[in-house]
Amino acid sequence: MIICDLCGESKDCRQREIEGREYDICSGCWNPFAQRLKGKGRTKNREVVLLPPRPVRGWEDEAPKPHRSVPPIILGETERTQ
Repeated sequence: MIICDLCGESKDCRQREIEGREYDICSGCWNPFAQRLKGKGRTKNREVVLLPPRPVRGWEDEAPKPHRSVPPIILGETERTQ
């Protein structure tokens, strides 16, 4: 015998999964609960929609890289406090 999660009595309960969680529910508690849920919810076999892949950025979209012989330009400003 298993204790029902809804009524708290020790009965012959079955495991039910509701929103990703498992519960032990006896048939006396399950029947009214199932009647309230009838017609609600969603289908189990939902259609999978695949989106097209994103376009790959071409080399023309990237900023040109400086040549190795040219030192990098560092932009910034500092103030000296005394």
